[in-house]
Amino acid sequence: MADQNPFAAWMKMGQDWARAVNPALESFTPKGFEALIPTMPKNVMEMFMGKTMNPDGLDARTRLLVTLAGLTIQGAQAEPQVRLTVRHAREAGASKQEIAETIALAGLFGGVPAMTKAMELATEAMKEDKT
Repeated sequence: MADQNPFAAWMKMGQDWARAVNPALESFTPKGFEALIPTMPKNVMEMFMGKTMNPDGLDARTRLLVTLAGLTIQGAQAEPQVRLTVRHAREAGASKQEIAETIALAGLFGGVPAMTKAMELATEAMKEDKT
């Protein structure tokens, strides 16, 4: 045990426990949770994140684009959040071009690898988009 990585041992213990509790957990992937989170309707986003509650503030579309820029600058490490934000931005009225420009501009601050990763995630999220 001394020559084994403690983190690897801890992960193996957790996997063994999950397999014993429910064998189906062996093939569990956190990405499956993403499908459980629905895209909010445009009017709901506008009510809670837009001008309905804050008439002089940003609209939901703009807030979501700003959020996407922040997620990109952080290195696009929060993959589900990037995809979810892209889905919500599209629903709120952001065009594919606006999303691409937001990510590209954020790339000036977050770097090319962050921009590239965010573009890949956004492209993946927009493939599901019917508009």
